[in-house]
Amino acid sequence: MRSTPAPPPPWRPRRLHSALPLLLLVAAALAARAGADDLASDGRALLAFRDAVGPRLAWNASDPAGACSWTGVTCENGRVAVLRLPGATLSGAIPAGTLGNLTALHTLSLRLNGLSGALPDDLANAAALRNVFLNGNRLSGGFPRGVLGIQGLVRLALDGNDLSGPIPAALGNLTHLRTLLLENNRFSGEIPDLKQQLQQFNVSFNQLNGSVPAALRSQPRSAFLGTGLCGGPLGPCPGEVSPSPAPAGQTPSPTPVPSGSGSGGSNGGSNGGNGGESGHKSKKLSGGAIAGIAIGSALGAALLLFLLVCLCRRSRGTKTQSLEMPPPSPTPAAVAGGRKPPEMTSGAAVAPLTTIGHPNAPIGQSTSGKKLVFFGSAAAVAPFDLEDLLRASAEVLGKGAFGTTYKAVLESGATVAVKRLKDVTLSEPEFRERISEIGELQHEFIVPLRAYYYSKDEKLLVYDFMPMGSLSAVLHGNRSSGRTPLNWELRSSIALAAARGVEYIHSTSSTASHGNIKSSNVLLGKSYQARVSDNGLTTLVAPSSSPSRTTGYRAPEVTDSRRVSQKADVYSFGVLLLELLTGKAPSQAALNDEGVDLPRWVQSVNRSEWSSEVFDMELMRHQNGEEQMAQILQLAIDCVAQVPEARPSMAHVVTRIEDIKKSGVASNIEEGDDQSSKAESGVPTNPFAP
Repeated sequence: MRSTPAPPPPWRPRRLHSALPLLLLVAAALAARAGADDLASDGRALLAFRDAVGPRLAWNASDPAGACSWTGVTCENGRVAVLRLPGATLSGAIPAGTLGNLTALHTLSLRLNGLSGALPDDLANAAALRNVFLNGNRLSGGFPRGVLGIQGLVRLALDGNDLSGPIPAALGNLTHLRTLLLENNRFSGEIPDLKQQLQQFNVSFNQLNGSVPAALRSQPRSAFLGTGLCGGPLGPCPGEVSPSPAPAGQTPSPTPVPSGSGSGGSNGGSNGGNGGESGHKSKKLSGGAIAGIAIGSALGAALLLFLLVCLCRRSRGTKTQSLEMPPPSPTPAAVAGGRKPPEMTSGAAVAPLTTIGHPNAPIGQSTSGKKLVFFGSAAAVAPFDLEDLLRASAEVLGKGAFGTTYKAVLESGATVAVKRLKDVTLSEPEFRERISEIGELQHEFIVPLRAYYYSKDEKLLVYDFMPMGSLSAVLHGNRSSGRTPLNWELRSSIALAAARGVEYIHSTSSTASHGNIKSSNVLLGKSYQARVSDNGLTTLVAPSSSPSRTTGYRAPEVTDSRRVSQKADVYSFGVLLLELLTGKAPSQAALNDEGVDLPRWVQSVNRSEWSSEVFDMELMRHQNGEEQMAQILQLAIDCVAQVPEARPSMAHVVTRIEDIKKSGVASNIEEGDDQSSKAESGVPTNPFAP
């Protein structure tokens, strides 16, 4: 009898089946443990980062939720994926072994801080990075090598730092790059040939030279301003032929066709080319017509030149750059205009300029043989002379520490501002030397000194007239008189313009300073365009006439107003920023019962109460730009540091304000359409938000 094979033991498959859940649990436990280890590793890296550059960050290592609950940190799939700390007062160099260890990080935003030094090379280990925003810091050294190793990088913003050296050609290997912002650094050399389809690109205000690469010539002109580049939107380079568009329906010829030879002649002579010849004549002028036009143009140019020479000779007979004139006839004194309060721009009594002031010392009484000396574009042909100025109707604009300022309307209709200095103790050679240095500073954000007059009894300075008056008058004027309040956009623009003006003064010399920065010395033109005035006047007057320290703008280390350092200017500018933000005048005797000055009062208020306690209520009515206001306030606090060395330079102040004003745009960039940063929109942009 054949025996049948025994069936397989029933326990074997059942044992395998029952072990599967156990295996899955073990795998899940191992994965969870690995994930927990990775998150713990991320937390350790972030704490090392905080200890190095962000001691003010309130990250609690014992928080049960770990790093995912920390301010500015967002987790995805149990790993740190986003680190956003804009304007969080970070400072110092980022050490190795911190950000580079965040291997799941796809968005890094540390803009508008005080980070310095070079970026660590191990940043390339954070291979998941897609968005890097480090603009508005103090990073130095060459282009960060660690960035070049992040192959998937989409957006890179390094603008507003102190980076130098060449822009590396290896940037072309980052094939996913779409945004590259490098403006306001010190990069040098030529731009490499970048083949990426860059949607946003800017290298303005660097020390670059050479030709704009072909792939970048479609970028706007604003992407290359303040450089030595040429080509593309900047116009042709030397020796480069600029292609000119041909008229509609006509093919351009690469070389000019000699007169008298038609297109038909160039293709086989006149044989069979009559039709082409007649068409050519219909579009070209004849040789006689061209000759007639040329002769007529030459005669017209000669006639125009003759008229210009006659006018110049006539002008030289009556006006020169420095004009001699006899003393004007005495006129009755009328002193009503000299008794108006400061900052008066309308409604003041009007009188000839010769009669305003002390009745026994009218302007022009000692003008015999003296000259009105012009600066800038007015120096070529004087637009008016001293007699014109003294006949002008005038009204008092304000009285300050340096003298009285008048609005003078000339008979020609032109309007200028005339400052009548007091307590000038300098000799004429010393005065001329110092005033020449001031007059040479011609800049779009400085009220230009157009002319000056010096005599034993009178010292006059002639400036452009600024029709909107001073920032002080506009900011602190009577709020019930229909005054238009300044919104945040206007205030931030005024702050930036004033900062650029002071920065330019500082850039002329390592010792150059303004010396008296305050809101009454920031004047406003049409559309509230701001300019800095009274530059350098502290060096012209006696120390007793200098502004008192009680005005609230003076840096604590300044003892002689004629010797004000650039760092002291930064302190005064910081107070000006606080004034714009709070709406409070620093010259107030007390901001509270204890009489604390404006900087100390602001510093005493907790950040969480800035919106309700510090910011001007006129600003808070609109609820726009609160994050920018907080960042400007932090910048102002940096500027009013008690130790001068702790204050930023004016160049850095300008960069910070520019970046803060652009921060709304930058936030939109960060929240772009890249899928890797879709979680970015859920993170608060205010680092001080709860």
